[in-house]
Amino acid sequence: MSAAAIRETWLLFHHTTRIGLREKAGLLFSAVQPLCFLVLFGPIFATIGTWETLVPGLIVQLGLLSAGLAGFGVVFDWRSGVLERLRVTPASRLALLLGRVLNNAFTLMIQTVLLVAAAYALGLRAPVGGVLAAMVLVIVLGVSLAALSYAAALTLNEHLFAPVMTTAVVPLMLLSGAFLPMSMAPGWLEALSRVSPFRYVLEAMRELFAGHYWNGTVAAGAAVVVVFTAASLVIGGRIFNRENA
Repeated sequence: MSAAAIRETWLLFHHTTRIGLREKAGLLFSAVQPLCFLVLFGPIFATIGTWETLVPGLIVQLGLLSAGLAGFGVVFDWRSGVLERLRVTPASRLALLLGRVLNNAFTLMIQTVLLVAAAYALGLRAPVGGVLAAMVLVIVLGVSLAALSYAAALTLNEHLFAPVMTTAVVPLMLLSGAFLPMSMAPGWLEALSRVSPFRYVLEAMRELFAGHYWNGTVAAGAAVVVVFTAASLVIGGRIFNRENA
């Protein structure tokens, strides 16, 4: 990226982040469901499993609900005419996408910190180093989810985006093994889950929460999230350029 594109990305990121931080209710809204699972389901799960297993799953759920539904912002911008005004600006189309995506990743980071803090209060005892490393994976994953969400919002009919995306979240979450390890699933379901990149990221996060900082599972999760994010940005960038040309 050129220096001008980096500056444009920063300006849009700063602008959208400032607006987002003023709307504290919206910042907390996507984290409500994972927090409810943490408080209401966590104590039950802790009798058969561990907080270090459950909390990474809730973080992936949070990512799907927060960054994964970021495209709603584009739908609203299209309705209000904001996208039309962006088309006539000299700003790089890639910068317009990245500024939004980075804001969504930043929002996800704040929500994840709140969720982890609540989990520590309830009984989580994961090492801080492992939690911080897992958060890096989450932030990168948030970038990919937001980029794909924007691509979907610009591709689907505005009335279809909400039902399609909210319906997709549930199977993606379950196939990742967010609530129970997929090793417990029937063979066909376990094989299907291996197609999902979220499974590998989640398994890597659970290893990090357990204090295992580098092994085959962590390496696989890191590799998958990097490749998935790169592909998501390419797809999102092309669709964003096409729709805002």
